[in-house]
Amino acid sequence: MQSIKAMTITHLKTARSANDRAEDDAKVRAVVETTLQDIEARGDLAVRELSEKFDNYSPPAFRLSASDIEAIVSKVTTREMADIEFAQKQVRNFAQAQRDSMLDIEVETLPGVILGHKNIPVQSVGCYVPGGKFPMVASAHMSVVTASVAKVPRIIAATPPFKGEPNPGVIAAIHKGGAHEIYVMGGIQAVGAMAIGTQTIDPVHMLVGPGNAFVAEAKRQLFGRVGIDLFAGPTETMIIADETAADAELCATDLLGQAEHGYNSPCVLVTNSRKLAEDTMDEIERLLEILPTAETARTSWKDYGEVIVCDTYEEMLDVANDIASEHVQVMTRQDDWFLENMHSYGALFLGPRTNVANGDKVIGTNHTLPTKKAGRYTGGLWVGKYLKTHSYQRITTDEAATMIGEYGSRLCMLEGFVGHAEQCNVRVRRYGGLNIPYGEGAPYREAAE
Repeated sequence: MQSIKAMTITHLKTARSANDRAEDDAKVRAVVETTLQDIEARGDLAVRELSEKFDNYSPPAFRLSASDIEAIVSKVTTREMADIEFAQKQVRNFAQAQRDSMLDIEVETLPGVILGHKNIPVQSVGCYVPGGKFPMVASAHMSVVTASVAKVPRIIAATPPFKGEPNPGVIAAIHKGGAHEIYVMGGIQAVGAMAIGTQTIDPVHMLVGPGNAFVAEAKRQLFGRVGIDLFAGPTETMIIADETAADAELCATDLLGQAEHGYNSPCVLVTNSRKLAEDTMDEIERLLEILPTAETARTSWKDYGEVIVCDTYEEMLDVANDIASEHVQVMTRQDDWFLENMHSYGALFLGPRTNVANGDKVIGTNHTLPTKKAGRYTGGLWVGKYLKTHSYQRITTDEAATMIGEYGSRLCMLEGFVGHAEQCNVRVRRYGGLNIPYGEGAPYREAAE
């Protein structure tokens, strides 16, 4: 396949330069580093000051009590609750099917040698549910429900206030999803408090969930201190389309549908049709005149939108794999070929009948997905992210202990690890009756081969 540099492609529209984006990232890193240090030093006091500064929110307690939750959830209508329950059922069913595919194993690899592994849930998880600008009800399904399916013993969730108070739909989704603790706080202070801990919040072992650039950077800086699901920053979307399966209305609608997430949401059209590309750009301008969220979408499209025209499907594939977008919609005459050959992305949406909004809200796959090219080395959040696969071993016969011990002894001596070798030798002496002087490896025996 051709390299990206060798391809004949035309950029009808380009996004901000990599240097400009790097400068933005550096500013975010500095802010996050200072803020996390403050949270570690001052705990609850720092969290409260940050909440007052950024959310104008300073309740008596950030954690919701059972009665708080009951009162807030009661504001959700019957229809809204039914919709939440339907979406959570889809997410739960798919997550359970994924969990069922992950088996504990135990095998006898040699007579008397038993090896196995167990899938053990992380013991505590902090789920961040965005909601300062838009109340992200669906994000609760994606993180809290999947953690519940994985049987995580302690699930806590944090979500920012919406217009000065907890959003009923978000709190209902978090509660119905199975969270054990719910905190109304957002941004760096929420992620930092869950990971570092404060006077009133016990730290978790793992952070999950999407967020803005500051949340994503906070997770990056906290990684190692806690586990994280993945780097899930501002939403990205890509459409791979040709004239046989898509038109300008579909492409423009689907691009702007994700551009409205924030001012820095990359949206890219990759096509082999210049006409489709130009028609889509015209349609985007038309829709921006009537879209209620046009202010945000217009900025994303202006600064982060791209339109790339390729000659061949192979070139489209190479461009798409190189960009490694979070969401990739494929609307072409050979969708299955893209499914077979795409290797770097967050999630695929195949054919004109589906779209990213399906995956975001209801269909059952997880919408917490890798951004900023992280799809090159990780997939999205799923039930398996909450599980740790731990191996174990057992030797059940004297013969096996002797045989494995002899091999182990000689291999340790090959590396110069005399103490390691003696761990093997003592078993050979005890279970095989072979006298090996301390500090020497086991002798080679033809019968052991």
